[in-house]
Amino acid sequence: MRHGDTVWRVCLTALRHAADAEDAFQNSFLKYALADDVRFNDDEHRKAWLIRVATNACRDMQRSAAAKNLPLDEEALPVPASVDPETQPDSRVREVLDAMNHLDDPPRTPVYLALYEGYTAPEIASLMEVPVNTVYSWIARGKKTLKEALL
Repeated sequence: MRHGDTVWRVCLTALRHAADAEDAFQNSFLKYALADDVRFNDDEHRKAWLIRVATNACRDMQRSAAAKNLPLDEEALPVPASVDPETQPDSRVREVLDAMNHLDDPPRTPVYLALYEGYTAPEIASLMEVPVNTVYSWIARGKKTLKEALL
């Protein structure tokens, strides 16, 4: 799975819970395996398609959970190998992950795609099927919230 890590991170970022992210991840690659009629121009097109499918799968799961009004597990993002201050005295990895985890979605997914995956706002707008100015607003709001949380 060439783009498995990216799809996994998108799912985990959007859903916040590992078990839910696993379901969305599997659904995304199942759709990919069954998508005989989809023709990809290149590897970037394939990656963008997978991100779009994963984003939709996550959104569908969130809607379904909201409709059922069931509480979800409180699993968090994976903990770094060591959070011991003696081994990582200047590390704020956990703090950054917690701040990202507490962002609403949006702006969590657009911020992740922009900061960690390197997508531009127009590319994210295309992936998420929203206006580009909406993406700019989400990213600005997300960065502001992260900055406030990390100060």
